[in-house]
Amino acid sequence: MTGPLLWKKSSYSGPNGNCVEFATTSDGTGDVLIRHSKRPDDTVIRYTAAEWSAFLAGAKDGEFDI
Repeated sequence: MTGPLLWKKSSYSGPNGNCVEFATTSDGTGDVLIRHSKRPDDTVIRYTAAEWSAFLAGAKDGEFDI
């Protein structure tokens, strides 16, 4: 990762700060980082661009619906 990260969260997130945030790496890989908004200095999970695309496609297709 190079440079500062622009962390974002869903516009559906409430004001309690208990959210998942994501950022795209600035190193040219297109990888996506995920963190907990209440613990921004804790563990960050990194997904490759392909993994993130597969997750989004599954979510859009209802793969994770209960």
